[in-house]
Amino acid sequence: MTVVPRLVFSAPSSGHGKNALAIGLLAALRDRDLRVAGFKLGPDQVDAAYLGLAAGRPGRSLDPRLVGADRLAPLLAHGAEGAELALVQGSMGLYDSVTGHPERDSTAAVATALRSPVVLVVDVAAMGQSAAALVHGFRSFDEQLWLGGVILTRVASSRHEAMLREALDDINVPVYGALRRQDLPPVLPSRRLGVLPAIGGSAEGDRAVRRLGEAVAATVDLDRLLGLARSAPPLPATAWSPRDVLGAPVTAATPPVVALAGAPGGSFSPPETAELLRAAGAEVVIVDPLRDEALPAGTRALVVGGGLPESYAEQLSANRKLCIAVAELARTGRPVIAEGAGLLWLARELDGLPMCGVLDAVGATRDGLVVGYREATAATESVVAAQGAVLVGHKEHRAVLTPRAGQRAAWTWSGGAPEGFVWRNVHASQLTLHWAGYPEIATRLVTAALGDPAPEAVHADPDGVPA
Repeated sequence: MTVVPRLVFSAPSSGHGKNALAIGLLAALRDRDLRVAGFKLGPDQVDAAYLGLAAGRPGRSLDPRLVGADRLAPLLAHGAEGAELALVQGSMGLYDSVTGHPERDSTAAVATALRSPVVLVVDVAAMGQSAAALVHGFRSFDEQLWLGGVILTRVASSRHEAMLREALDDINVPVYGALRRQDLPPVLPSRRLGVLPAIGGSAEGDRAVRRLGEAVAATVDLDRLLGLARSAPPLPATAWSPRDVLGAPVTAATPPVVALAGAPGGSFSPPETAELLRAAGAEVVIVDPLRDEALPAGTRALVVGGGLPESYAEQLSANRKLCIAVAELARTGRPVIAEGAGLLWLARELDGLPMCGVLDAVGATRDGLVVGYREATAATESVVAAQGAVLVGHKEHRAVLTPRAGQRAAWTWSGGAPEGFVWRNVHASQLTLHWAGYPEIATRLVTAALGDPAPEAVHADPDGVPA
């Protein structure tokens, strides 16, 4: 059992302002010198990064599909260690599930499993007393749900606010804050910029978080919310530990250097990736694909997580020195794991711009968005998984690659053609995994980094671009 004061923020649907409120609440409490931690339900690394920026510690994602429902509470306890408040930002509506299993992976189901009070964020711009009926319906839909109260957004006036508070008081639902239409301006940077404004030291990202914190501090009853969070019972779990899940690290006279793609404020991978790599025996060093012109000294492996935005193709292409270094690392048989846009970076070109040229494939950006979970089977033995292993990952991308897969594909799944590339010791795919769900990947990578280059690295391979 672990004591963690905590709240879950949710809403009737997307668009009610829960993201801005969650970021603002963390920023406001941190400004009071409270230790806070932010979590995002689902695979969204962008929201998690801004929650981390507001909290001053890595934001983390909690996804029952990617890590397993039994790991949610241990991961929350781990990420909130020493925190005076852990805030979980839900996804979509309170009872919604993109997988069709709301009893397992909706925000309501996760909040119940975490024994956490829920604060419902409600856009009341077009509602009066009906807001109480809506909230009552959400509260009574699942008798196991702990609806602790509401925060109202887009309130029209003081009179409107008084009407809403009276209606909600009639059903005994506390109101923790009421924000006017102008109180939550759209200050967050465009989502097409991905996590970079949050982890790259962007003044725009810092200003947005500060502005949201000021808005929440002026309109939300922080002390009452803290009281609600502290009323949560102990978590029914022991904190997750990368050392405990991996056991003894891979032994070596000198820890192998693993370059982890990212920026000064974090990586393009979930925080657990670096923690697992260190527990497995690696020295983890961040490399910035946009600014660094060389890999860290002594690099023996590279990991490019799925948080690398696709929208930075020009900057990635312009960094020719690093492209050449990455290509050389791959061609000499050192392990490289690239997810999401990392696969595009390893291709010959993207939208006509030269990339690293590791893989003989061409990327092109399209209008439509490919998004969703995949239960994938490893088509080829690789540094990521044994052939035939079944893992669950998530895809979210606009760019597509031609060909979609190499002669040795990374994955297959039901209803889709083979996807991704396994070439020499490279594993590249647009499928993103959460390593907390598959911690053995860290051990496989460190073991490969310590070994000799793959034997086939000395031979020609049709999936690679000739040196």
